Amino acid sequence: MKLIFRGHDDRYAVEQSLLAFFPDERPVYEVAAGGEDHALVSLHSGKIYTTATTRIVYQGKTARGVSRVVIDPALDEYESERLRQKAVKLSFFKAAREITGITPSWGALTGIRPGKIAARFLEEGKTEQQTDRILRDTYFVAPERRRLAIETAQAGLKAKAELKDNEISLYVGIPFCPTRCAYCSFVSASVEKSFGLMEPYLEVLHREIADAARMVEETGLKIKSFYMGGGTPTTLSAQQMDRLLEHLNRSFDLSGCVEYCIEAGRPDTIDRDKLQVLLDRGADRISVNPQSLEDHVLAAIGRKHSAADIERTMELVASMNFPHVNMDLIAGLPEDTPAGFRRTLDKCLSYGADNITVHTLALKKGSRILLEGSKIPTAEEVGAMLDYANPTLRAHGFAPYYLYRQKYMSGSFENVGWCISGAEGLYNIYIMEELHSILSLGAGGSTKMVDAKRGRIERVFHAKFPTEYIQRPEKLAENLSAFRSFHEEMLKR
Repeated sequence: MKLIFRGHDDRYAVEQSLLAFFPDERPVYEVAAGGEDHALVSLHSGKIYTTATTRIVYQGKTARGVSRVVIDPALDEYESERLRQKAVKLSFFKAAREITGITPSWGALTGIRPGKIAARFLEEGKTEQQTDRILRDTYFVAPERRRLAIETAQAGLKAKAELKDNEISLYVGIPFCPTRCAYCSFVSASVEKSFGLMEPYLEVLHREIADAARMVEETGLKIKSFYMGGGTPTTLSAQQMDRLLEHLNRSFDLSGCVEYCIEAGRPDTIDRDKLQVLLDRGADRISVNPQSLEDHVLAAIGRKHSAADIERTMELVASMNFPHVNMDLIAGLPEDTPAGFRRTLDKCLSYGADNITVHTLALKKGSRILLEGSKIPTAEEVGAMLDYANPTLRAHGFAPYYLYRQKYMSGSFENVGWCISGAEGLYNIYIMEELHSILSLGAGGSTKMVDAKRGRIERVFHAKFPTEYIQRPEKLAENLSAFRSFHEEMLKR
């Protein structure tokens, strides 16, 4: 659909709304010819109000939506911009809802972190009931999604209250996998094609860890949580993992670290020796990510293991008594069905994991799914999967503790982390709610610097690929320098 903007350039909010209402459309920024499908989204500021108006022409129908906000000279530019964006997306929402007759589950909310809105209201002193009414009446959010937003906001506020100004989290990326999954858009290299890069990569990573640890100590920062992700970290051999974690533990002061998590990822990378290394080096949380327990779905996404392999892996994990175990599932994978997803979730609940993360498939440009012609479940089928997951997890004593959304998600739904009481993955809360800085090391990630008290967030991006990471040591130094400068300035205030 052609999008025409007047008086603003708020592409993100409009594009997300477009995808929610018109999932087969993609934004095109060209002048529309007479009769062509298009949306004209205008923003005008008067003396009292800023008014957004959207006029949509779609398949011979026309609809108009209007939303306005009061101009308040006392607001800073950030708050004023937030209100302008609110007017824009509500005007588009009203026009799109009129023309399609659809109300998406998340209503007019388009952002990655819908829980942040609920958290803001709760911090302002509003009750759960008042917050629920705002999400219902202003943003048209469905009941179950309102509940998810409020509950995850409460978990985030609890974690926030326990943080100190000088605490940060640490992330180390291992951008290698045994094979590349069809849905994946992350920067990761198949070991089949890049085995020779692993040792040179680890050599550079060891140096970056030493440099980062020195910077953290000199800046007076403390590590609150540690997370190793990827890729699939357990693609490393037991010996490589042991050397890496020994070096990391010696380099950083982890005496105040309350969470030490490693993505064990895929069962075809897990064995007893590797798991013993993780335990010996202090890991108290691992994540095993089957995504599905349907063999034909695993084959469709390019996994080289079976559901039986996952079951054997979970038996091994249980025998080694990790304090916390997460399992990741994806609703909407190619060739899956609501019945297949129900079987997967029910089986996962029998394995004893105290964290289960239910993702919704994101149809990203970098994945192979869009090119291979597999049957992708409809938005209605994905909705049925999630409608089964939420009450089923609650019935087994799980509660939602973090929540986020992505672009191009099936049905414009959400990803939710669920856990039993006391088993929250704090790193997930910290990064999704942007509660404090995340220092990222390795290829493919980004470092996020957060000054929560002033609402200031900055990012530095890392080399995307292992080869680039190995060949650009000056980029590693630049990122650590930026992190040091940000926190030295923040801690002086």
